Amino acid sequence: MTTPQFISSRDNPQLRALRKLAGDNTGYRKSRQIWVEGEHLCSAALLRGVRPAMTVIAQSLWADGQSPWSGLAPITLVLPDALFKTVSPLESPGAVGFVLDLAAPRALDVGAPTVVLDRVQDAGNVGSILRSAAAFGFTQVIALRETSALWSPKVLRAGMGAHFGLTLLEAMDADALESLRVPLLVTSSHAGALIQDARLPFPCAWVLGHEGQGVSPALLARAALQVRIGQPGGEESLNVAAAAAICLHASSAGASAGPHPGSGRP
Repeated sequence: MTTPQFISSRDNPQLRALRKLAGDNTGYRKSRQIWVEGEHLCSAALLRGVRPAMTVIAQSLWADGQSPWSGLAPITLVLPDALFKTVSPLESPGAVGFVLDLAAPRALDVGAPTVVLDRVQDAGNVGSILRSAAAFGFTQVIALRETSALWSPKVLRAGMGAHFGLTLLEAMDADALESLRVPLLVTSSHAGALIQDARLPFPCAWVLGHEGQGVSPALLARAALQVRIGQPGGEESLNVAAAAAICLHASSAGASAGPHPGSGRP
């Protein structure tokens, strides 16, 4: 067990580095480190076997050295609550945070159940889609260029731990999808069968598009199947995160009956 470091100076170099890490949306792409905060996110990382490079604990959670968060990382910092607040980007700081080292990017798995994000830009939507992907058995997420940064602080919070159970590939070109051995599926407001009537292949790759513009014409042209989500209430369109949950659940339900012909399963 490492000896914790008690820090009381706002100008401590480690604190300055933590503030930068916690507040930078895309800095992780260079540093290959992320900040996760709060008991839920930290626990989710541990449950997936991810061990922190550093643990940061607020004094109120330290409890005279009996904190269950101690001894998990090579470095443990204990901060007065007021200093922890200077690191946290949250209105209500989580009292514990991890610095995690990101693993090297994985290669594209051409046969995996996949979600493709086509310029989805709202961090809350991206995080929610990751949660749905993890819940419904989609193991790989491909973020095409102009999609919100997958490991940004806001997406991490919205993902609620889903990140640690997924393979995440970022800033990819649409041409990379040509190598997939699973069919591309898209939703449309005016084309295709209703999703509840469609025979959905599994595994597959659902393409989810920009909040305002939808899926790009080029990807629509590549799609093996277009389906519609019926909206008897008369709304013009669904939020992309809500549409994702419906589509991924429908595929998950269909998968329980076994693969369909032409599913693309290797």
